[in-house]
This record gives sequence, C-alpha cells and structure tokens, in this order.
Amino acid sequence: MVNQLLIQDAAKGDRRAQFQLYKRCFNVLMGVCVRYRKSEEEAVAMVNEGFLKIVNNLGKYQPDMPFEAWIRRIMINTLIDDFRKNRKVNELIEHHDFTDNNNHQDLVDFNTADLDFDAAQLEEMIRSLPPMSGKVFNLFAIDGYGHLEIGELLGISEGTSKWHMSFARQRLRELLQKEGITAYVKKK
Repeated sequence: MVNQLLIQDAAKGDRRAQFQLYKRCFNVLMGVCVRYRKSEEEAVAMVNEGFLKIVNNLGKYQPDMPFEAWIRRIMINTLIDDFRKNRKVNELIEHHDFTDNNNHQDLVDFNTADLDFDAAQLEEMIRSLPPMSGKVFNLFAIDGYGHLEIGELLGISEGTSKWHMSFARQRLRELLQKEGITAYVKKK
C-alpha cells in the first residue's frame, strides 16, 4: 500500500509526501469513518482529523507493523475520542421499544444474508441503529474489540456493551426480515 520512503518523507514534513500519503490512505480511513458517521461530510471531516493525528505521529510508526493496521487503529481511536468529547452535547442514548413477536427464537445467518444484500444496504441498516448501539456493533462485530475494551473506550460497563450488541443484533434481524430476507431466518 504505502512504501517506507514515502512515510519517512511525510514524517520529515515534506508536504508533497504528506499529500501523496493522504491520497493513498483516504479510502482505508473513509471505510472506517462511514461506519461510524451518518453523513459523508461528517466522515470526511473525521478522516481529516484522523489523518492529522497520523501525520503528527509518523515518527512513532514501527515498520514491522502493517501500516494499514496502524492507521486504522489511529482512525478508530480518533472516532472514539470525538465521541467522548461530544457525547453529552450531541448524543442521547436512544431506546425504542421494538416489539419482538418471535420471542427471540429466530436466528439470522448474517453470512448468507449478505449474499443477497449489497454492502451499502447493510451499512445503511447499521447507520440506522441508535448511536450507541451502532458504535458498539461496529467495534465488536466489525473491528474485533471485546466488550470489556468497548466499555472502557466508550465509558460504559461491559454489561451495557453486551446489551447494546444484543439490541443491535435484534434490530438488524428485524430490518433484514422487513427487507424480505426471511429465507435465511431459522428457528432455534
């Protein structure tokens, strides 16, 4: 993806190298940000904030670590920091009483459901989740964090993280069923 010479030049403050690095990293960073932000404009703003942190910390980058993994981690941390900073101002934990007519007995095989569903539709469903549930779902199911770590990152308990994950799964199950993805719904 990115060669070490470009990283070294960017770390030294070479603006052209930094611009080239930005262009090469943009898609990776944007892929992370669109999962956590409702609009493309918000996602691009976060990419810019995250890239600034990447450039400021290039001297700390260890070449034995994959560069893409390193920038993803910085981007996720930037998103979490922004969430913490704006949590009280911009976000109330939303809870809608979604009735469960199936008494939690239906399971959806998400691995086969996404064969008939394109990625954009799934991303839109995830973005439609209440903000905290969406963040927990992304961190757990997509980025591979554990509930204890999610709790620490978001300032919630491990149990609350598990509740949000359960809620997100149930809501996504309902959205898939609403879209007609019932062939993949199985009884326990």
